[in-house]
Amino acid sequence: QVQLVESGGGLVQAGDSLRLSCTASGRTFSTLTMGWFRQISGKEREFVAAIRWSGATTYYSDSVKGRFTISRDNAKNTVYLQMSSLKPEDTAIYYCAARSGSFASTRKSEYGYWGQGTQVTVSS
Repeated sequence: QVQLVESGGGLVQAGDSLRLSCTASGRTFSTLTMGWFRQISGKEREFVAAIRWSGATTYYSDSVKGRFTISRDNAKNTVYLQMSSLKPEDTAIYYCAARSGSFASTRKSEYGYWGQGTQVTVSS
């Protein structure tokens, strides 16, 4: 079992930056592939970014590529999402997710563990 707790959400203005954190417990963090997803009101939860266990390989959705950076600190059991040049369309609840194995899937169905979500609101 893995417990995930996100933090760092908030209200920012367009063009600002924000860093989300997700701390895991309950299982060896370094064996987990970690992902960030987001859910805009009224829409399906969508993939944002993923990072493999070593941190050497990362994946991004086209909508955030070049603006967001996913990273992890295995010593702190924490994964981060650094968000820059934020846009109003980035407004969503952001969820941290974890899956066993090294495959960094973009499918939410592949992730077995989820955090409670943190709200990010970007005003224009």
